[in-house]
Formats: sequence, structure tokens, C-alpha cells
Amino acid sequence: MKTYTLPNSQTEVSSVILGLMRIADKSDDEIRALVQTAQDVGINFIDHADIYGGERHFCEKRFGDAMQLTAADREKLIIQSKVGIRKGFFDFSAEHIRQSVDGSLSALKTDYLDILLLHRPDTLVEPDEVAEVFDELHAAGKVRQFGVSNHTPGQVELLKTSVTQPLIVNQVQLSVTHAPIIASGIAANMAGLDQSIDRDNGILDYSRRTGMMLQAWSPFQKGFFDGVFIGDRDHFAELNDVLDELAEQHGVTPTGIAVAWITRHPANIQVVLGTTKPHRVKQSAEGSDVTLSREEWYRIFTAAGHTLP
Repeated sequence: MKTYTLPNSQTEVSSVILGLMRIADKSDDEIRALVQTAQDVGINFIDHADIYGGERHFCEKRFGDAMQLTAADREKLIIQSKVGIRKGFFDFSAEHIRQSVDGSLSALKTDYLDILLLHRPDTLVEPDEVAEVFDELHAAGKVRQFGVSNHTPGQVELLKTSVTQPLIVNQVQLSVTHAPIIASGIAANMAGLDQSIDRDNGILDYSRRTGMMLQAWSPFQKGFFDGVFIGDRDHFAELNDVLDELAEQHGVTPTGIAVAWITRHPANIQVVLGTTKPHRVKQSAEGSDVTLSREEWYRIFTAAGHTLP
């Protein structure tokens, strides 16, 4: 398993993350088997959010009830959760952040979160208020590190006008077929080409320049929860031909190659899995050990429909 050093720490984290947004209907045994499989293949990073499962903290509670982590078990895992999405609105108020973190800790049956992310940008955010509650949570030992999700560089910089806790992570949507954070820069200043439109104000370059770690959610999705591209020959025949060919050459599956395409990037991007199938976790982990050549990486990129000017 390829690993990265977590920013602002000496902690080594897996390049693949086990996301647990879909475990609401899984049994305790199924959850334990999924997490154990992840650990067996070198994954030490677990991703949650307070909204996962339909009912607030539901998936976190399923994990906590199933795992019943001992202190030794807990030390082996990096557990991350998110806060800020409420029914019909976003909320970065200190009161909501504070209450949600307490709810997450109770549900997960742990004393601390390794990382807390602000989930979706709240345009009504008060940076001073966020700074105050972040300092409070850190001082109380409830949250060790902080980050954001789906934030532009400008939104991160706005938070930094008050927030003194380092913001070490930005979790964003990325797959080879949904790659505007990468593709727009490759086609910069190409008039008339949709790919050249900068939709995120340079998240990729900003993250590399400031040392923020990126995490890729929906790494196998065609678009915004439009289904997976792997095996979809109606819409991505050329891409699947290339994935199949490279998978055979590297001794992994097409899923593994899709992971390798993301982890090959020098930005050190983590891949957040959404699967509940242990064999898919294994296939993904195998991909993290594959280092694609430049030619292979760009071949996948163009086969997905992106343009090289």
C-alpha cells in the first residue's frame, strides 16, 4: 500500500481511504469484515460524516456499535468525519459544529477524531466563529486536526483569515471521467473548449503549493453519482479497453488502474472508496501499488474523453 505523510504531522496514512457512507443496512459482521479487509491490505484511514445513513450520525453509530474499538484498535486507525450539512441548509456555526462533533464521538465510541472536515461551503460562515470552536475542540482533545471538503482556494483563504489551526485536507470529487481540477489546467486558455473552463479557482495547484492533502471522492463515478464508468462500454468503450489492457499488463483489475491513475499524480491524492464489498477494497488497494508511466497516465486521460491541446 502506497502511503503519504499526513500534513503537519509525522503520521503515515494509506493512499486509499475506506469510506463508510453506505453501511447503514450492513450487519455488524459485515462491517467488521469490511474494516478488517481494509486493514489487511494496508488501509488505515476511515472516512465518515455526520449525515451518512439518512439519520444524523447513523453510519457512525453502526461503525461504533460493530467495531467496539479498544484503545489499541483505535490507535491503529485514522478516523475522519465531516460536519456542516443540515436538512435544507449548510451550517458552520460554532454551536452546530460543537454539537455535531460530540454526536460523532458518541456514535463512533471514541474520545477523539483524528481529522474533522467542514463538509460543504457555508456562504454564511463567520471565520472568527469557526476559529473559536476549532481551538476549543483541539484544546479539549476532541479533534486533532482539521480540514475542509469541496472548498475552493478562496474559501480556504477566507477561513484562514481567522482560523489558526492548520487546514490540512480538502476532499473533492475526482475520477478519470470527472476531472475538472486536473483537466482545466491541461487545456488552459483554449477558447471555445469547455474543458479549459476553470470551475474551482485552481484547487489542484493551490493544494500543492500550500501543502494541503487532496482526497478524491467518487473515484469511479462517471459524474455526480451517475453510475460507474468501469464496464460501461456504451459511454466509455475506449476507456474500458485501455483500462482492461493496462490491468492485464500490471496484474491488477480495471478498478486498480482507476485508483492508480489518481495516486500516480504527484499531488499525493488519497482515494476515498464508497464500496461495501471486501473484494472491491482489495482490488482498489492493489492499484495503489501500481505506478503508471506518463504515457500510460495520459493515455487513460485522453481515452476518458479529455483533450490534449
